[in-house]
Amino acid sequence: MRRHFTRRQIQLGAGFAVAVAATAISPWHIWRHSPAPAIAAEENTRLAVDLSQRRLVVYDGDEAITDYSVAIGSPKYPTPTGTFSIRKIVWNPAWIPPDRGWAKNKEPQAPGAERNPMRVVKIYFKEPDYYIHGTNAPESIGDAASHGCLRMEADDAARLARYLMEHGGQPRSESWFSRVMHFRSETQTVYLDNPIRLTISG
Repeated sequence: MRRHFTRRQIQLGAGFAVAVAATAISPWHIWRHSPAPAIAAEENTRLAVDLSQRRLVVYDGDEAITDYSVAIGSPKYPTPTGTFSIRKIVWNPAWIPPDRGWAKNKEPQAPGAERNPMRVVKIYFKEPDYYIHGTNAPESIGDAASHGCLRMEADDAARLARYLMEHGGQPRSESWFSRVMHFRSETQTVYLDNPIRLTISG
């Protein structure tokens, strides 16, 4: 399975679950639910990624809340290891080709564009080059296939980003998320009041 849910995760899930269409030309919809309450800053939300297992785990203290399968960096472009702070989340990001050989001759892509490899959201953990993001290549999930970033299925990335906002001191209303998901050409950037720790190990 792509991920498993604990009883606590099922309780939390209604607060941030979203469904994202597979193509860029179809609307993205939020499952209707009550807005999630703000989460106390002292809650020990953290993320851990095991590159060997290609899994991202969400923790509340020592309790694993849920986990996701991710694509990691290829041997030529490995994902960095260490401990990082997630402070910045960008919804509906544009894609600007980096100044790297693999991106030579690639064209910038606007937010929501069909050829934009950034789907829905990017979650920075080591600026400017490394982030968790929704991908337009879901078949790569579980493989060592990226240029160093952590790829997730688009709906999983949206769930994770919303959860991090709620636990990082920047919750938003249902109408805010509904606008973000329906107006895909509009980029929204959120800075967390309470950065979330991410540990990546090999």
